[in-house]
Amino acid sequence: MSATRRAVLHGVLAGAALMMPLRVQAKAGEVPVRRIPSSGEVIPPVGLGTWITFNVGDDPELRGECAAVMQAFFEMGGRMIDSSPMYGSSQAVVGDGLRKLGHSPALFAADKVWISSGTRGPSQIEESRRLWGVPRFDLLQVHNLLSWDEHLKTLFAMKTAGQLRYVGITTSEGRRHDLFEDIMRRQPLDFVQLTYNIVDRDVEQRILPLAADRGMGVIVNRPFQQGVLLRRLSGHPLPSWAADIGVSNWAQFVLKFIISHPAVTVAIPATSQVAHVRENMAAMAGPMPDAAMRRRMADHVRDL
Repeated sequence: MSATRRAVLHGVLAGAALMMPLRVQAKAGEVPVRRIPSSGEVIPPVGLGTWITFNVGDDPELRGECAAVMQAFFEMGGRMIDSSPMYGSSQAVVGDGLRKLGHSPALFAADKVWISSGTRGPSQIEESRRLWGVPRFDLLQVHNLLSWDEHLKTLFAMKTAGQLRYVGITTSEGRRHDLFEDIMRRQPLDFVQLTYNIVDRDVEQRILPLAADRGMGVIVNRPFQQGVLLRRLSGHPLPSWAADIGVSNWAQFVLKFIISHPAVTVAIPATSQVAHVRENMAAMAGPMPDAAMRRRMADHVRDL
């Protein structure tokens, strides 16, 4: 994108934000939802991740682009935005976007604690809340199980005190699944976050069934393998039968496979492009693949 185009985009977005708060255009009845097992609350099955894509520092043009992504996300009925102290400037960029857009009441704010010292967890959480500019988080997760025992005590105490609604743990890229499963069996978690997509399917064997048995919501990270999977698939045409489930591109193909799994609550693809967030959110529309179609989808990708 040229410097001129960036400047124009930032100026238009910033000016509009100053004049009026964000108005969510999607009506609740038009957006498909999944139920959070521990509470019964419903949430759309496609959220917004911020790993890498929102780590843009203080660049005003790039921050404007991230705010535009957030605006498109909310307009299409999105709720869950997920970030972490590990993600560079992403938390501050989310907070900047929320201020520009008028702090959507639809927001489901999900963040993480990621620090080796259990005693410093509360101060990190408070700094994260300040960066977002929210009164409290909906969900806090122990990121990649770092000092998980100490941090879970903090998070459960916050939940008991009404300072937090949900508690979870995360992993990515298939790491430490044995420990992850053990914690799931012993702790009353509301959510687990993990890597799952049409080619990374190890969690189907034990962790997804365990989450269903234990009444835990599942958040899926790295649905596109940080773009590697989509770049690989882009060299092939979509199968003609993809139209039967309302799919018009590979991103929707992959997301529909993920969110149609009965144990999955929400997938959180990350993007810095408005066109891509609109494509991702459109994966919620139309028919969802059943078990037979899911097998067909996985077989097709495996054979490419």
